[in-house]
Amino acid sequence: MKNITIYSTPTCIYCRMAKDFLTDKNIPFTDCDLTQDATKREEVIKKTGQMSVPVIEVDGEVMIGFDEEKLSKMLGI
Repeated sequence: MKNITIYSTPTCIYCRMAKDFLTDKNIPFTDCDLTQDATKREEVIKKTGQMSVPVIEVDGEVMIGFDEEKLSKMLGI
């Protein structure tokens, strides 16, 4: 099983789309709400050099934004 983390905000439609995609496929993930967690916010900035959401991390591989095809490849599905 892959370790998946989504760094998101509650108002981001692409964050919702990414989480819905994983939920629909019954793929567990950790959701980090960047509006509530300053430490995670800093972590995302260090990893990506920017403050964009969603940031999706699959076993250490980082994707900025939501691209269903790319995420599927990262997940091996």
